[in-house]
Amino acid sequence: MSTESTDSTQNPLRTRPGAATGVGSMPGTDAREAARTVTGSLELLPHLPELPARGPGADMIGRGAGLLVELFAQVEPSGWRFADHPGRDSRRARSWLGEDLDALEEFTQGHQGPLKLQAVGPWTLASSIELRHGEKALADPGACRDIAGSLTEGLRRHLDDVRARIPGAQPVLQLDEPSLPAVLAGSVPTASGFQRLRTVDRQRAEEVLRGVVEALDVPVVVHSCAPRVPLALLRRAGVAGVSLDFSFLTERDDDDLGEAIEGGTVILAGVVPSGDEGMSDPAGSVQGVRTLWRRLGLDPELLGRRVLVTPSCGLAGASPDYARRALSLSVKAAQSLVDNPE
Repeated sequence: MSTESTDSTQNPLRTRPGAATGVGSMPGTDAREAARTVTGSLELLPHLPELPARGPGADMIGRGAGLLVELFAQVEPSGWRFADHPGRDSRRARSWLGEDLDALEEFTQGHQGPLKLQAVGPWTLASSIELRHGEKALADPGACRDIAGSLTEGLRRHLDDVRARIPGAQPVLQLDEPSLPAVLAGSVPTASGFQRLRTVDRQRAEEVLRGVVEALDVPVVVHSCAPRVPLALLRRAGVAGVSLDFSFLTERDDDDLGEAIEGGTVILAGVVPSGDEGMSDPAGSVQGVRTLWRRLGLDPELLGRRVLVTPSCGLAGASPDYARRALSLSVKAAQSLVDNPE
């Protein structure tokens, strides 16, 4: 598989106009089939598929735990919890990641251009893994700091591995932060579920994310398919792009969104349904994007370069047939933004 060389001045993700990609997860348990589908459908920005149906260790949190350096986690009845030593669960997470990379490497021979990888972000990881005494790591500022540092080092190693396997790849890293809005709103439940953890200061949340972004020498996108994505915070943290469920945007987001786009931030607009829903008009799915663009008074010629199209969220819950169709619809919708920006 190969693509033409990209013009890095077009956007910080180095993609050509009309690019589409997936959020990350795919249905099923067959790594080779998932890699074949993704690379065959998404020529301009393929991604590393994730297959959470395989069970603990292949899920978003388990994969993130497997990337940590000198921190270990295992599955307990209540979920993932930090442990003193590496165990079966963390070894299984690393094994499945290796299997997925093997499959991706097979189907990206000769690939030249952007390639997206996904990993859970530090705040969602801290919101989801319990400390040894049972409370979530988010409750302990020191633990949050350690998680961010450990994850950053693990991501460095992961990126080096991908570059060695696929020399022509230009990695783009997506940090999945579905819990970030809840972290900032103080609505993350305690481990018991009876209370809520204290709100994390927005400046501290921004500083942690900026530390991860600046430590990695690749463009970083933050994805959240939850409402109230903190666009201004993410822009200040230095992300190259924001991936979101487009249906959650309202006119209250206009100022932050306009500033982000004018500042060069790429928007990965989740407009194609991620479930098995009827959609026959790819161009129609991005009409809301065009409407937003006009409302913000932005140059129509920038539309195909600053907006990528994705499904609204991961495709793990879709049927294999619909997952393939959703990726195809995303590609067609993205091209329609280039062909008909107004």
